[in-house]
Amino acid sequence: MVLRNFIRDESGATAIEYGLIAACISIAIITVATNVGSKLNSTFTQVQTALK
Repeated sequence: MVLRNFIRDESGATAIEYGLIAACISIAIITVATNVGSKLNSTFTQVQTALK
């Protein structure tokens, strides 16, 4: 009886799914921020070079 209830309980699975979704969103945000940061760095370097 206890084992059967444990197998049917999906609340832990839902928490794991939300955790995986949050991890994927975090990875996407980090990737985008890194790409934008490197492009901004390149742009500021070009501006700095042009001002010299």
